[in-house]
Amino acid sequence: MANTLFLRLEGPLQSWGERARWDVRDTAPEPTKSGIVGLLACALGLSADEDLRTLSQSIRVGVRCDRPGALLTDYHTIIGGVMGGDGKIKPGTVISRRAYLCDASFLVAIQATPETIGRLAQAIQAPTWAIYLGRKSCPPACPPFEGVGDYPTLEAALADWPWYQWNVESGTTQVRAVLESQKSTGARRRDEIISRSRRTYNPRYTYDVPVTVQIRPKDLPGLNSGGAPCTSPA
Repeated sequence: MANTLFLRLEGPLQSWGERARWDVRDTAPEPTKSGIVGLLACALGLSADEDLRTLSQSIRVGVRCDRPGALLTDYHTIIGGVMGGDGKIKPGTVISRRAYLCDASFLVAIQATPETIGRLAQAIQAPTWAIYLGRKSCPPACPPFEGVGDYPTLEAALADWPWYQWNVESGTTQVRAVLESQKSTGARRRDEIISRSRRTYNPRYTYDVPVTVQIRPKDLPGLNSGGAPCTSPA
């Protein structure tokens, strides 16, 4: 039975805030676990903190950075209230700088029990709510579902799954993968969700590995054995 779900997260813009607060909205260089949990929660129709926390704790996540994308910082102005020197809110304009990843493409591997993977695979193909790539202003370029499989580790899953592309010849390339650690070692990140309503997170540890990926020409959607790869042709 399948223990791994594959998602292709690709679009004109993505933004995976890791330290975003108030008027400065950053993006991590790859999808965060809290962002992936949020995407899955939209598919499942979950919003309660307890449900999100349970979902996050039941899965392990690995991300393959097939195309990291370019960093874009957008300049926003928001009409709102500004705290004056007297402590009162006054009308004013707030400047907000928001970071995005442009034209990025990631393969996400999610591992859990076969029962959980089956439920997630079904939901992601018929989501309850609209799904997005980190922010609601960042819709995916195509349905994220790529397929399911059975693998002993996240690294094995990400190394084995091909990268389907239009107008290319078969070949290989080496890319960076970010894997969730089962030990408290590696890069410490605070993206294990505790409460969405209170914006609180537990630390999580990840480590980077290089993986060699098979590049395969893309057929019409649905004809490849891996599912329905989704990058639009150039």
